[in-house]
Amino acid sequence: MITFKIRSSKPAGFRSVHLPAFKTMLSFILSLCLLLSGCGVREKEEDSFRIVTSFYPMYIMALNLTQGVPGVQVENMAGQQAGCLHDYQLQSKDMQNLQKADLFVINGAGMESFLEDVKQQLPSLPILVTSQGIPLLEEEDHSHEEESEHGEEQGSHEGHEHGEVNPHVWVSISDAILQVENFSEGLTEADPIHGEQYRKNAEIYIEKLETLREEMHQALDGLEDKRIITFHEAFPYFAQEFGLEIVKVINREPESQPSAKELAETIREIRETGVKAVFAEPQYPESAANIVAEESGAGMYFLDPCTTGEESPDAYLNAMRKNMEVLKTALAG
Repeated sequence: MITFKIRSSKPAGFRSVHLPAFKTMLSFILSLCLLLSGCGVREKEEDSFRIVTSFYPMYIMALNLTQGVPGVQVENMAGQQAGCLHDYQLQSKDMQNLQKADLFVINGAGMESFLEDVKQQLPSLPILVTSQGIPLLEEEDHSHEEESEHGEEQGSHEGHEHGEVNPHVWVSISDAILQVENFSEGLTEADPIHGEQYRKNAEIYIEKLETLREEMHQALDGLEDKRIITFHEAFPYFAQEFGLEIVKVINREPESQPSAKELAETIREIRETGVKAVFAEPQYPESAANIVAEESGAGMYFLDPCTTGEESPDAYLNAMRKNMEVLKTALAG
């Protein structure tokens, strides 16, 4: 035990005091000094780059591009509670999350309706738009208003005007590839230290997407009847890529419900044209689709626009292969 001499306030000179606690304090101070002396090196080793994605499709792309890259964190802002982001409302936790982000990755093309609020509140936040440069399709005009049973004007697509672009570009595999390329370039610019790893990961993922696209063309190109009816305007890019004909979109917005009149018109149209399949989405209730299928004689199936699902790098690939099998079953014969 170490003994320290401490001057007493009394004129008696010095007295001996045993202070084991002082030894503990000294040890703590020495350890702290060592820690602080290496702080600069440790920060460099543990320095992180934080990516926040707007919603699920961007998140899956981010998982693929950042695989094996040290110090990179990826977080999905909307989580699994939202399908598309048409009516997503920013929460305080979202803004707090974005304040800590080094890069905010979005789909763009009008999907993130809250984007202006983010820009106003966080003007210095870097935002990467993955749909940049992709040719966009206009949404079909489903804004006609119908008379409800009570004589009130009721528009199941209220608030949308003809001429808006359709933002669901990722549902096309070819457009998803372009988004991955944009994503990789933007990441490399924002975090150049890991640029080579991002580019390599992008090449690996794009090769998988190209293989999937070829598989789907081989499976779907030979189908004779490619007419379908959907309940959400999520599939025009997908239909364009694989030669499908969307005869009717019953609901532009999946949160709303079609009127009785629109259901009756759809049932009549199916009977007259012989359309084989009605497609709902796994993210939303299928009650209206069941009614149409039962009354018209068409089959009811699910097509997945990949807005929710498993949180793994292969989630998009798996969902699209499942869509391929569903379409083969629904449209065969």
